[in-house]
Amino acid sequence: MVELPADVSETFLTERQAEVLALRNDGLTQREIAEQLGTSVANVSGVESSARRNVEAAARTLDLARLLECTLRFPVDAGCDLRELVDEVYARGDEADLRVAYAEPALTTRLHDLLGDLIEERRLVEPVEVGITAGGTVMAFPRGTDRTHRSA
Repeated sequence: MVELPADVSETFLTERQAEVLALRNDGLTQREIAEQLGTSVANVSGVESSARRNVEAAARTLDLARLLECTLRFPVDAGCDLRELVDEVYARGDEADLRVAYAEPALTTRLHDLLGDLIEERRLVEPVEVGITAGGTVMAFPRGTDRTHRSA
């Protein structure tokens, strides 16, 4: 059995899920893991899928919590161009007397990192909520409820 680096009891992962992810990270195939754990490949596949969904849900929870902590939050409609969004972040920050902690190229990169899977041809394909913390960090979160999302 793989030695886990920490107690998983207060996480979104079971011990078996953490074990399978650790073994996959070590480069083992699902077949090799199944043999090592004395189970089927289908079982390992199911455990791994569940673990990855739990990790994604935990990441989304953190993203949402960070957004909710923002001093300023505002909605942005689908169809907004990435360049227009950058301008809007600066304008909203100025209006709220918040200094955005990114120069223009870095802010564009930040938004693309946060929303890349929601951007096609430089436009948002879904509505999002954008926030700015008191320290100038920009956060973003999809406003739709029927998707999974990862933030940077």
